[in-house]
Amino acid sequence: MSEAPPLFDAEFAAGFTQLLRWRRDVRHFDCRTVAEEDMRALLACASFAPSVGNAQPWRFVRLRSPCIRDALAAHVDTQRARAAERYAGQARYDHYVSLKLHGLREAPELLAVFCDERTGAGHGLGIATMPEMLRYSCVLAIHNLWLAARLRGIGLGWVSILDPRTVQALLEVPAEWSLIALLCIGYPAEESDTPELERRGWQSREPWSDRVFER
Repeated sequence: MSEAPPLFDAEFAAGFTQLLRWRRDVRHFDCRTVAEEDMRALLACASFAPSVGNAQPWRFVRLRSPCIRDALAAHVDTQRARAAERYAGQARYDHYVSLKLHGLREAPELLAVFCDERTGAGHGLGIATMPEMLRYSCVLAIHNLWLAARLRGIGLGWVSILDPRTVQALLEVPAEWSLIALLCIGYPAEESDTPELERRGWQSREPWSDRVFER
């Protein structure tokens, strides 16, 4: 017999809204390690995410090797330098190069998230016309993990300045796995309810109502 559904009262709703407001993309980490118990809890929370056809296509790779960490950091630094070229000759160039865009060297935990594009689970339900739903499912799992981390005071940074094929080759994962995210996980050096890019003057948060349309 299933349990009775819990009551999510006004106090819980207010706390949940605070959790959303304080979720941050973290690039500055302190030296504390993340307990194995907490890492397992985060991965378990990620697994509660909805997925198309209940396919659960996410594949998590925990990066333990110092050599892989160094190679990833060097690769991202190279990609960052190339990305900076798009701002050459503009005032934003100096602003861009001043930003810290990853914590691959400092974060105590690195996690690569892949989507198994050929998973047998789910039996193909829901992906005949939108196969990308498998990848969207993985993004939802990451968001679950992100909120579960913040709940524990743990920060997460999503590194996107990279070449997915390079990362796939470096980690030697199956060819049918596509990279969704490279995540830095650890305790933030400082906390704020304002995104760092907003605090640094790169881009402020715009009104959510500007993103809602009716037809």
